[in-house]
Amino acid sequence: MRNIFLVLRREYLVRVKKKSFLVMTLLAPLLFAGFYAAVIWIAVGSVDSKTVQVVDESNLFSNEFKNTESLEFEHLPIGIDSAKILFPQSKANALVYIPKDVIKQPKGVRIYAAKNVSMDLKSGIEKTIEKQIENIKLEQAGITHKVLEDSRVNVNSETISLSEEGEKTSSSTAATAIGMFCGFLIYLSVLIYGTQVMRGITEEKTSRIVEVIISSVRPYQLMMGKIIGVALVGLTQFSLWIILSTIITNLASGIMTSRIAGISKVAGISEEEAVQATQANAVTDMLGAFNSLNLPLIVGCFLFFFIGGYLLYSALFGAVGAAVDNDADTQQFMVPITMPIIFSFVFAQFVIRDPDGPLAFWTSMIPFTSPIIMMVRIPFGVPVWELLLSMGLLIIGFAGTIWVASRIYRVGILMYGKKVSYKELAKWIFYK
Repeated sequence: MRNIFLVLRREYLVRVKKKSFLVMTLLAPLLFAGFYAAVIWIAVGSVDSKTVQVVDESNLFSNEFKNTESLEFEHLPIGIDSAKILFPQSKANALVYIPKDVIKQPKGVRIYAAKNVSMDLKSGIEKTIEKQIENIKLEQAGITHKVLEDSRVNVNSETISLSEEGEKTSSSTAATAIGMFCGFLIYLSVLIYGTQVMRGITEEKTSRIVEVIISSVRPYQLMMGKIIGVALVGLTQFSLWIILSTIITNLASGIMTSRIAGISKVAGISEEEAVQATQANAVTDMLGAFNSLNLPLIVGCFLFFFIGGYLLYSALFGAVGAAVDNDADTQQFMVPITMPIIFSFVFAQFVIRDPDGPLAFWTSMIPFTSPIIMMVRIPFGVPVWELLLSMGLLIIGFAGTIWVASRIYRVGILMYGKKVSYKELAKWIFYK
């Protein structure tokens, strides 16, 4: 254990003291928030205001086309032939022609433009015309606009889970978001930190440093020290990201509160009305939805499946790093290791639709897929026996992969200049 701790300590300190680790740990939350803010800003700012000319021979749509921040409609009191002649000299982006018999012949609507119009503009114009034609036909059938509006009902149901603790509010949206986020985080971390273990072992083997280390440390102890050391680096980084994200969230909340107070003073309204004006109710509802989940259970299970999945795959990555002499030779062995991880994330898209189905159950029991799939299922509620069985099988799977990896590691770490095949790896496992 002492030797494992020494290797662990060295791996941890060497990686944590790197400038790249410090920079990415401190800047990642800011970069992540800034990236999405920039995308939203660019998406909103890149949409230019467009002018659309309308020739309405039916005189039924004079008040239906509403101007927006990105669209401005201009009704022309001339015929379509004259409008088409004048259109190239105008600065308009599109010309909409609505025939006189549009109710009987809705396919007679035409949209003219110097070049193809966007799908958003085309669908927006079509929906406006369709809605007005429907209203006219309903009124002709004796159904007034008021009756039509009263018949439209938006159903926003509340989901409530029934358990031994009684009724408890739940949120399918929050469960889906948390489950997919945790699954994606495990998927990403296993690939990133597992690859770090493999490359670290390959570098030491190539530089022959490992020959000196092996003289005082057993191969198994060296491998375990590296795997656990990199795992602690990952947990340290995740912990710091959570702390920094919490600080940024609190600052953003403070700014939102100040903004609400400012709006209420300027507008002379109550803070409750100001909250509604700033759409803070949506944020409150979202936070309430997340609070309805069993967050302590989710966090605890995430740590277990993150560590278990990482240890299982890192052992295999470490075995590959010991078996080859350079990064180019790792590709042939990477595919069998990465495919279960990729399949897990693909299966998660189907599991999220049916968290209690056969696919969800079996993939959450197989150790190679359970870290991601089980984290997707947990926010929806998983029976205790299924959760314990999945954890137990993951521990058994980790023990098995460690045994296989250590058998390969002890032979491959000192093997140079030989192209290794799967048949050769199988022989190494059973060497005495």
